[in-house]
Amino acid sequence: VLYNLYGSTEVAWATIATPADLRIAPGTAGRPPFGTIVRLLDERGRDVPQGMTGRIFVTNGMLFDGYTGGGGKEIIDGLMSTGDVGHFDDGGRLFIDGRDDEMIVSGGENVFPREVEDLLHGHAEIEDVAVAGVPDADFGQRLMAWVVVREGSGLDEAGLKAYVRANLASYKVPRAFVFLPELPRNATGKVLKRQLVDESAA
Repeated sequence: VLYNLYGSTEVAWATIATPADLRIAPGTAGRPPFGTIVRLLDERGRDVPQGMTGRIFVTNGMLFDGYTGGGGKEIIDGLMSTGDVGHFDDGGRLFIDGRDDEMIVSGGENVFPREVEDLLHGHAEIEDVAVAGVPDADFGQRLMAWVVVREGSGLDEAGLKAYVRANLASYKVPRAFVFLPELPRNATGKVLKRQLVDESAA
């Protein structure tokens, strides 16, 4: 019996996936509960077409008023940004595709690192992985992946590129893979991607 709840401190809950939802569509964040509205908007604040990825905005009776230090989240038509991007399936179920600020534009294509991370996490020989965008002189930005492989693995960069290319569009293949003994994390367990990007740039 598993429920998947998606939300944030600022907007409270946004969607709830029931056990039935998860059996039909594993990985879904569910549907908005009664009294909550979720819309997916583009960079100009317009609703995106069905099935397309957009910025997630939420409204309900529990939106926060602002941070104690001042400031708040972006609000459009009374809906507050969660900072995430996602899409709805044909059943109205929400899927989270990544963070709005993690999207990169590589050679004119929008790429969300999470999709590549999810694929690599599913590889039997990978223990841990992080994917992020880094500057690129030819394409503006490109993906880089940092991986921790399981003991005894024979994985190399060429093999991983071929694996991603076989499962995703070619422009989503990271241009480089960095093999590490472990990924840096903060006290709550979140991967420190900025540290990885800065160290790679250095």
